[in-house]
Amino acid sequence: MILLTSALFFVLGHVMSQTPDNDRINCYPEKGAVPLQTACVSERGCTWANDTDHPKVPICHYPADYGYEVTSKTRTVHGYRVQLRWKTGQSCAFSTPVQTVTLDVEHQTNNRLRFKFYDQSSPRYEVPMDMPGPDTAASPEYEVGIPDSGLFYINVTRRDTGTVIWDSSFGGFTFADQFLQISTKLPSRYVYGFGEHEHATFHHDLNWRTWGMLTRDESPGPPVQETAADGTMYDVERNNYGVHPFYMAMEEDGNAHGVLLLNSNPQDVTFQPKPALTFRTIGGVLDFYMFLGPSPEEVVQQYTQAIGRPFMPPYWSLGFQLCRYGYKNLEHIQNVVDSMRNYNIPQDVQYADIDYMERQLDFTLDHTNFHGLPAYFRQLQDEGMKTIIILDPAISKNETNYPAWDRGVQMDVWIKNEDQSGPAYGKVWPEYADEFLPGKMENASWDFQVENYRSLVGFPDFLKPSTHDWWHEQIVDFYNDPTEGIRFDGIWIDMNEPANFIPGNYDPTTNSGKCGNNIWNNPDYTPWVMGDLYSKTICMDAHQEGTDGTTYKHYDVHNLYGWSQTPTTLRSARVATGKRSIVVTRSTFPGSGKSGGHWLGDNTSKWDHLHKSIIGMLEFNLFGIPYIGADICGFWGEPDREMCWRWMQLGAFYPYSRNHNQKDVIAEQDPSAWGPEFAEASRAVLLTRYRLLPYLYTLFYEAHTKGSTVVRPLLHEFRTDRNAWTVDRQFLWGPALLISPVLEQGATSVTAYMPDARWFDYYTDSEVSSSSRGSNVTIPCDMDCIPLHVRGGYVIPTQEPATNTKTSRQNKFEILVVLNDDESAEGRLFWDDGESADTIESGDYLLLELRANAGGFTTIVTHKGYQPDSTTTIGSLKVLGLKSTVGEVKLNGVSTSRYTYRQNVLHITGMNIDLAASHEIRWSKTTSAAVHLIPARWQLLFVFAVLCALLT
Repeated sequence: MILLTSALFFVLGHVMSQTPDNDRINCYPEKGAVPLQTACVSERGCTWANDTDHPKVPICHYPADYGYEVTSKTRTVHGYRVQLRWKTGQSCAFSTPVQTVTLDVEHQTNNRLRFKFYDQSSPRYEVPMDMPGPDTAASPEYEVGIPDSGLFYINVTRRDTGTVIWDSSFGGFTFADQFLQISTKLPSRYVYGFGEHEHATFHHDLNWRTWGMLTRDESPGPPVQETAADGTMYDVERNNYGVHPFYMAMEEDGNAHGVLLLNSNPQDVTFQPKPALTFRTIGGVLDFYMFLGPSPEEVVQQYTQAIGRPFMPPYWSLGFQLCRYGYKNLEHIQNVVDSMRNYNIPQDVQYADIDYMERQLDFTLDHTNFHGLPAYFRQLQDEGMKTIIILDPAISKNETNYPAWDRGVQMDVWIKNEDQSGPAYGKVWPEYADEFLPGKMENASWDFQVENYRSLVGFPDFLKPSTHDWWHEQIVDFYNDPTEGIRFDGIWIDMNEPANFIPGNYDPTTNSGKCGNNIWNNPDYTPWVMGDLYSKTICMDAHQEGTDGTTYKHYDVHNLYGWSQTPTTLRSARVATGKRSIVVTRSTFPGSGKSGGHWLGDNTSKWDHLHKSIIGMLEFNLFGIPYIGADICGFWGEPDREMCWRWMQLGAFYPYSRNHNQKDVIAEQDPSAWGPEFAEASRAVLLTRYRLLPYLYTLFYEAHTKGSTVVRPLLHEFRTDRNAWTVDRQFLWGPALLISPVLEQGATSVTAYMPDARWFDYYTDSEVSSSSRGSNVTIPCDMDCIPLHVRGGYVIPTQEPATNTKTSRQNKFEILVVLNDDESAEGRLFWDDGESADTIESGDYLLLELRANAGGFTTIVTHKGYQPDSTTTIGSLKVLGLKSTVGEVKLNGVSTSRYTYRQNVLHITGMNIDLAASHEIRWSKTTSAAVHLIPARWQLLFVFAVLCALLT
């Protein structure tokens, strides 16, 4: 009986599972799959275990011995080369397994590890992205474990702590032609990253959540429902405009590491409560880069060192920006700008959306409604403002004498259809000319408009060098055109996923889109993305070309479209303007931050999008794109007054601060549109932003030169505080400024977490009670309030604000010193002319080290390649947190009476010292607080009066 039972268990070993629920890797991962026991066991070689009550636990899962075997492992100069063989007799549900896989392990640096799985006998697509090669790794912070024989797995251990940060011994590892899968255990439940999606929290939900990654013209929002094979409905998370297969994970002891899968094919990632995650992609290779930190901030610095440091924005681009899709005419724009000025609301940038174009054609001007726009934009520039125009990539072919199309044909710039017989046509914004639209229906449905009004378009292939030359020519010519052109200062590129209003390439027989039924458009496994791979874009079998003549399927490089358009757009804008410019792009990929910023897409005027915009900011700083923000007050829908009020307060602290909304909304939502009270509240919070711009600009210098984040979560600064690991309703500017916005309707207070540090209220200079450290505090907050706290130990350079940065840059600097418990503080100030290109690379800048202690403050010029105007001086110094009263102040050795000391705040005014020189300010301590609470010049009179009174 015992033998019979044992034999039965062996025969049914793939039916009755001993695998714990949270260890199971799904063997039916496709969208809408209905697992079948026979197929699970016989066709897929997996284990059937319908023995769980949890609806998300896989009932068909991979056995632990599924995968590849190690056949050899040899040392190389920088690590190992391992040969793997597909286990005999195994099945693969999707595509054809590669029988022999090569793994190269490279110890690239002490804190960067690369391990890459590929087919050595048959070259496969790899991302055409410059990544650093191996350098010296004399003392790597990691150990890599791979067995010499038997079932393959790879683990990575942090040397100094013994923490295992990667462990693929789960089973399920597959390297098939169009299905590549690997799983890893995670060292904790705190994982951040992967995008672009709308996430409810900054740290991921590990409850069997799957996120698809494929660039798509898709607004943020809740999951959408699709229909399973058995007719039931299931949720699919929205895949948005960018793809970022990068995550950062915390380890239980507060260390952090990051992992990039350098793969641009359609893919998804699944989290499970083990904690663990599974990568799946349907092409290319598995090319992983691991960054050892150990701090979260160091993880990002190491990541951006590999993919490229963020670009340095011009100073003006940190000012407030205003846009709307749906400006009716030039007068509409003028009225908005005038209204902003009437209320003295700061504004640096005015946009023109596609309304300014003739029928939404790039590089044209609507002379009926916007005839005077070029002259008006020049007027704004003369008055100290800047302008940005939008450009979409799709170019209409249904025109006569249209240089953008004609030159594109001559220079052969278009993405081709599958057989390369011509461009892969789609339909996007451009409309047919009026003569082709007899009886146009003004209120026609969207589908009717696309089918009957939209012209055919070609999509530039931005992987080709000739396309870069063509795009550059169009931008520069448009800038300089005396009749059609606009003298812009920056460019906003949209619709570059690339977006298409029909599914696939244009089919004249249906007047809609269609794609061939092949392995590219309809692979065996479709990742968890919305609809088909070609929904809202062109066919995956379209043909593209690379810089060296390499040919690609759009299937491989679709996710690189915006990434490939951004650098050439920035270069063209810089050449056209002759200055440092800016590009804001909708579609992004790792490395996009080198050339552009990003906004969080077509969000909605809902309260929960305030919170989600913070999460998006944190994620994109993690991705190396710190110039980031959301459409303030929301793009879709009409915001209510209170929500827009609170959103303006929050948006004043986006690195990229822009108010923008949709065309068909009746009401205006710019800060001047809501009446005097709203305008004054917006003015006040924007003036606070403008006062802090020197600090923000210096943070961007740090990002550009060191790869640091600009906006960062609390966990980056307080990584040993586990309470900080889940805070995502507050955020920091750099290490020193804590922002705690109101995010709920009707709220008159904020519950804010105060990490264990010395904190001061930015507005009142009062110190937060030490008993509040490491706890939540409730802060009263009326409608004119957004709580700001400054952290002890830091010096923050500020400047007297104005209504645009051209004016504010001419004002005096004000230095805010915030002492820590040891009565010390430090900071930096980066300063240049704010708009010349490559000032850092050419050395044309000023860099100051700012240091303070209990007895004084010094500025030290560490680089002097730029001389500010003589009026640009340090006018005042404020010191918070002194523990003794002040008796005498000396400025560069000379006593001064221009100071006050009240309530532990030393405020020195009227200094007017040269910004570009080193200075020393010293103060002496005294125990007589009664005397030194008043200006020093009155102290002798005070003493004299006391003596007189005694004598009397």
